[in-house]
Amino acid sequence: MRVQRKIVGLFAGGAVLALALTACAGGGGGGSSDGSGEGGEATTIEGADYNPQAREDLQEGGEVTFPIGEITPQLNVNHSDGTVDTARIWEWYNPQTILMSPEGEVSANPNYLTDWTTEEVDGKTVVTYTINPEAVWNDGTPMTWESYEQTWIANRSVDEGYVPNSTDGYSLIESVVQGDDERQAVVTFSQVYPWTDGLFWHILHPAVNTPEIFNEGYLGDPHPEWGAGPFTIEEFDANGGTVSFVPNENWWGDAPLLETVTFRQLDDTAMLNAFRAGEIDYADNLTADNLAQVEDMDGIEIYRSQRTSTNLLEIDATKPQFSELEVREAIFRAINRDQIKDVVWNNLNYTEPDSGSLLLFPFQDGYEDALSEAGWSYDVDAANALLDDAGWVAGDDDVREKDGVRLEGVLPVFGDDPITEARARVVQSQLAEIGLDLEIDIRPTQDFSSDLTTKNWDLVMLGFSSSDPYGVAYMCQLYCSDSGLNLSSTGTAEIDERIATEVTALPTQDEQTAAGIALESEIMAETWGILPLYAGPWIAAATEGLANLTPETYTGLDLFGLQPVENVGWMK
Repeated sequence: MRVQRKIVGLFAGGAVLALALTACAGGGGGGSSDGSGEGGEATTIEGADYNPQAREDLQEGGEVTFPIGEITPQLNVNHSDGTVDTARIWEWYNPQTILMSPEGEVSANPNYLTDWTTEEVDGKTVVTYTINPEAVWNDGTPMTWESYEQTWIANRSVDEGYVPNSTDGYSLIESVVQGDDERQAVVTFSQVYPWTDGLFWHILHPAVNTPEIFNEGYLGDPHPEWGAGPFTIEEFDANGGTVSFVPNENWWGDAPLLETVTFRQLDDTAMLNAFRAGEIDYADNLTADNLAQVEDMDGIEIYRSQRTSTNLLEIDATKPQFSELEVREAIFRAINRDQIKDVVWNNLNYTEPDSGSLLLFPFQDGYEDALSEAGWSYDVDAANALLDDAGWVAGDDDVREKDGVRLEGVLPVFGDDPITEARARVVQSQLAEIGLDLEIDIRPTQDFSSDLTTKNWDLVMLGFSSSDPYGVAYMCQLYCSDSGLNLSSTGTAEIDERIATEVTALPTQDEQTAAGIALESEIMAETWGILPLYAGPWIAAATEGLANLTPETYTGLDLFGLQPVENVGWMK
C-alpha cells in the first residue's frame, strides 16, 4: 500500500505521494525456496520494461481499457486514506507538474512549469516554481502560486484538521509566497532540506481550501472541475466499478494520443478472464499460473520489471492480545519469509535479495539490512520462549491464553487470487506453531481501503509502494506516531523526536540516509509492528503495440517512472 511512496496495495501516499498502500501479493504462485520451481536456477529481474516509445512513433486515436483493483472511496491522492489505486486515477486527470525517469531522475513538466530552481539562502533552502502562463484548471481558474500555498497548508500538519498522506518535508516549510507575479511560487524552508524534488507533485486546486473539503470533498466524487491536464473524466461510476477519460478540450499541451482510457474494477480472476476475452488491454501482478493461461494467446506481449514496492505484514498493537512487545516479536520470529516466497514465486525462476528495510530497496545506494541489524531472524523456538516468558500459556486446543485473553486474530485476504490466499494460509500455519489461532477472511478487493483504514483486521498483509527513490525523506510517514501508513500504532513521541533530530535535521541526502537506516533498525527492535517480507517482480501482459505503459506513480513496469499520460498510445 507506493503511500508517501509506499503504502500500498495498499500501496498510501504522502503529499508527494511518497508512499502508498497496495493490497497485492507481489507476483508469483507457489514452490521452491529460491522461486526457481522446475525451470532451473533462479534469476533476478533488473530495470524497467514498459515498451517506451517516442510520440512520433505512435498513432493518433484508439482506446485502451485497464484493470484496477478498486475505485477507491477516497479520491484525494494527498489524503491519508489514498492508496495506489487512488493515485492511478488521479494521475489521468490532474496536473503532472513533475516527471521522473525509471531510474529516478526528476524534471519539470514544461506544460506546467517553465522554470524550477533550488538554492540555499542564509542557511535555508528556497525553491521557486514558475508556472506556465497557459496552465488553467478545468473550471477556468488560472493555475497560480495559491495552489502551491494550499498544497503546503493541507500537507504540513495534522493539527489543523487536515488528514494528509504525509507531512514529511511540508512540515519544514516556513512560507509559500507569490514571486514576481501570481504565476510564480516561492517556497522557503526553515532549514537546509535536501529532498525538495519529492514535493509538490500533486498540487491542489485552490478551492480545496478547508480541512472539511480536503478530507471529505473527494469522497465518492473525483471533482473533474478541480482537475487539469490532457484528459478529463467522461464517466465515473463507483458502483459499476468504471471510470473513463477523454481528451480535455481545455488542454494547452500536446494532444493525448488516445481517444478513450477506461479503468474497470476487477478482482484477479475476473481480470485474467477479461484479458483473455479481449475486454481489457492489460493484466498485471501475474503469477506462474496466470502466465500459463495467457501463453497461448496471439497478439500480446509479456513484460517483466523490478518492483518498487515492499510486501509486508503489520500487527495492530491496539488489540489487547498484541499490545505486548514480546508478543509481536514472537509473531515476527515465527514468520518464515522463504516459505512465503516459495508460494508466491513458484515456477517463476525468480529470486531477489532479502528485504531488510522499508526506507530503501536493496538495489539502491546506501541500503542496509536494518531488519537483521535489529536482531530479527526466523526462529520458532525463540518465538515460543518469548511467549512462555511473557506468561502466555497453551490451552487444551493449543491456543495460548493470558489473563483470559486468547492469542487469536483475523487476517483478511482481498480479492480472489489463489496465490494471495495460499500466502495467507502459510502464515496461518506458521503462527499455529506458536499457539496463535489465525482466521483467514476472504473479502472483495473493493473493501480494501475502508477495511484497512478502519482497522477491520488484526494482522494484515499489504504493500508499501514508492513513487520516488527518496525513501529516507518519508521516514516519518513510515514510523511516526501520527502516520497514516503505520497502521500498527507502534509509533511513539520519542521516535517522532528522534527522526526529527537525528535524521531530518541533517543537511544532506547522504547523511540522512546513513542516519535513517541506523535508526530504522532501532525502531524495528523497539516496536515490532511492521515486518518487511519481499518485493517481487512486476509481471504484466499487454495487448501487442500498447506503448509507454504504467505512466502513473507508485505502480507498474517503469520502476520510479512518472510519464506524461498523453504519450500512452498504440504503435504505428
